[in-house]
Amino acid sequence: MKIALAQINPTVGDIAGNCRRIASAIARAKELGAELAVFGELSVTGYPPRDLLSRPAFVAAAVSAVRELAQGCRGIAALVGYVRPTTRSPGRPLENVAALLSGGAIVDEHVKTLLPTYDVFDETRYFQPGPSPEPLLLEGQNLGVSICEDLWDRPALGRALYENDPIGHLHRSGSQVIINMSASPFQLGKVEVREDLVRRQALRTHLPIIYVNQVGGNDELIFDGGSLAVSGDGRVIGRCKSFAEDLLVIDTLGEPVRVEPVLPHIAQLAEALKLGLRDYLGKCGFKSVVLGLSGGIDSAVVATLAADALGPEHVLGLAMPSRYSSEHSLSDAHLLAKNLGVQCIDVGIEAMHQAFERALSPLLPKDAMDITDQNVQARIRGVVVMGFSNALGHMALATGNKSELATGYCTLYGDMNGGLGPIGDVPKTMVYQLARHLSGPSARIPEGSLTKPPSAELKPDQTDQDRLPPYDLLDAVLHRYIEKEQSIEEIVRDGFDAELVRKVVRMVTYSEYKRRQAPLVLKVTGRAFGSGRRIPIACVNFGL
Repeated sequence: MKIALAQINPTVGDIAGNCRRIASAIARAKELGAELAVFGELSVTGYPPRDLLSRPAFVAAAVSAVRELAQGCRGIAALVGYVRPTTRSPGRPLENVAALLSGGAIVDEHVKTLLPTYDVFDETRYFQPGPSPEPLLLEGQNLGVSICEDLWDRPALGRALYENDPIGHLHRSGSQVIINMSASPFQLGKVEVREDLVRRQALRTHLPIIYVNQVGGNDELIFDGGSLAVSGDGRVIGRCKSFAEDLLVIDTLGEPVRVEPVLPHIAQLAEALKLGLRDYLGKCGFKSVVLGLSGGIDSAVVATLAADALGPEHVLGLAMPSRYSSEHSLSDAHLLAKNLGVQCIDVGIEAMHQAFERALSPLLPKDAMDITDQNVQARIRGVVVMGFSNALGHMALATGNKSELATGYCTLYGDMNGGLGPIGDVPKTMVYQLARHLSGPSARIPEGSLTKPPSAELKPDQTDQDRLPPYDLLDAVLHRYIEKEQSIEEIVRDGFDAELVRKVVRMVTYSEYKRRQAPLVLKVTGRAFGSGRRIPIACVNFGL
């Protein structure tokens, strides 16, 4: 069977727009000789729709849209994803469904069997799980249709999160091909894990597997696409582009067709962040951004990502020197702006800083003025950035990295201001790798930004290491504590100094309240600060 892998970029809630994308892809697949076009999970509504699902009008619109799509689906079949009221009770009110459209009608459906409730997933909040799936019949072919998590279990992974085994059941029920309609978010290292999973399932069942993934950014989640087809002997016979819409027609019995390369990890990270940034702005109705340019590595990386994602004409940088700013910081900021082709405006903060000092110094204890004065400077800069944002309609970008957010080395209502934190899930050590990659052979990011000791420049001769451990040590501890969820004792057994580990864990714990007030960050690791990590603020933290 000739099957089109239709990898589209839906917008959550834009049912009409998503259906136009689907209809266009179906028409193109038909022109290319495909018999079936396959789309990702919940392609009609966009994924994840979250609490939009609590609105009856939203669900009704999705149901109506699928019926309309079916009427136009002639001469080719399509598998689309949508949500509908459950047909069974008791249970949750909705079902996550794959609809098979053919001959102007909905001819069959599959209800998602396995509902994930880990990390960013919370599907049992909304959906009733389906029964063990049976193949869907199309033109004499038994299609083993599954949805995302249905693929991610049992012998292929060496684990069993669920009692049910949808892929095994489809195999035993006479399926001739396994189709998986997915919305699998990106994280570093997952591309290889996902492809290995598909290959293992193909080898386990001796059936070709068609895997179609959503692409695009929706809030903090980035979907990388990378849809692929694997033969029954585990060979990749087709792979779509990553981080872009694509359509690829394969023959389940044929030879390999187009197999797009898998990007190196640092290139994946760069493309993921650009896609997430571009889609977050576009889907929220923004066209341009403003950010502070300090001459440091973090703001240089964010500015470069923004220039690449949106075009340099849509990026405004603000250099905001204080009495503590070095000459090279200001010159590096302007050199970066010149190299990127973005506008950079100087807004000195000394007069504003002096005004705050005059107002606050007589009222506050002298021994508290050091840290207060540092935070005042950061907050002045935050006000300036937000002033330009309000006046010009630019979205403000925060430039903090994951290491800073983790330890609270950032200022509420200051450098944490913004509508999006593009690198808030990128550890500082990885920021340097990303900077080298983005800088490229033309050295767009000034060498000074890459090599000088990191500093907030809020007091004389300040460096980040005045308050933080060296970043290589810090990031290693943070990775174990946040992403691997190791205890202090386990981290110490890995060879880290006990006092250092306890200090880092205390900083993470006592900064939770800050992170709750931080802008959205783009998720690129296994555990980002966001919807997938739900730590209480007011609690006793076991292990301290």
